[in-house]
Amino acid sequence: MDYSAQMEKMCKINSCPSHGCSPIPQEGKWQKACEISDISGLSHGIGKCAPQQGGCKLTLNVKNGIVEEALVETIGCSGMTHSAAIAGEILPGKTLLECLNTDLVCDAINDAMKQIFLQLVYGRSQTAFSKGGLPIGSAMEDLGKQKSSQVGTVFSTKAKGVRYMQTTEGYILSLGLDQNDEVIGYKFVNFGLMISEIKKGTPPNEAYEKSLGIYGRFNEALKYVDPRLE
Repeated sequence: MDYSAQMEKMCKINSCPSHGCSPIPQEGKWQKACEISDISGLSHGIGKCAPQQGGCKLTLNVKNGIVEEALVETIGCSGMTHSAAIAGEILPGKTLLECLNTDLVCDAINDAMKQIFLQLVYGRSQTAFSKGGLPIGSAMEDLGKQKSSQVGTVFSTKAKGVRYMQTTEGYILSLGLDQNDEVIGYKFVNFGLMISEIKKGTPPNEAYEKSLGIYGRFNEALKYVDPRLE
C-alpha cells in the first residue's frame, strides 16, 4: 500500500478500542453482521427505471446470505415483464452481494435490488422480529389466494372524472353512479378465479359467471357505465 509524502511525515495517533459493528435485528434475534453470510430475512424493495416509465416490487427471502426465494413483480412496459423472467432465473442461489452486482436487465429491477439490499443489511426486514424468519415460499402469500399480482389501475380527467379500471378484486366491468353521478360501487370479474374454474373443467361461460362480483353499493346505483367506453 502506498502513502503520500505528506502522510509519511505524520505521526500515528491511536484510536480508542473498537467494539465492532452494531447488532441488527434478524429473524427474532440481534446479530452483528460483518459478512454477507450473516444476513438473513425476508423483505421488499421498490424500484423505478431511469425514465420512470415503470416500476418493480422485488421480494427476497434470504438465508445466511443466500437468496433462497425471489418474487419479481413489474408494471409499466413490456420489456420490463420479460426482464422479470430473467431476474427470476438469475437471483435464487446467489449471495446477496452477487445479486447487487448482477445486471438484472431492467433499471427498475436493479433499483429494487438496491433498495432491498439496504433493507436487509440495516435490519429493516419484514422478519426482523420473527423468530426463525419465514419459510421458503412465503413470498407467494403477497399474491393472494389466486396467486396473481394485486394491481390497481385508475384513470381520471378533469373534464370527465374518474374511471376505475382494475382493483385487487379484479377487472372492472361497470361503475355504479348515484344521483350526483358519483361512484358508489362497481362490478368486476376476477380473472384468477375464472381461469382456475376453467382449468377444473368448468365451461368458460359458466366460469365467467362464477367469477363475477360487486363492491360497495353497486346494486343501489341509478346509472351504470362501462369505464372503458362511456
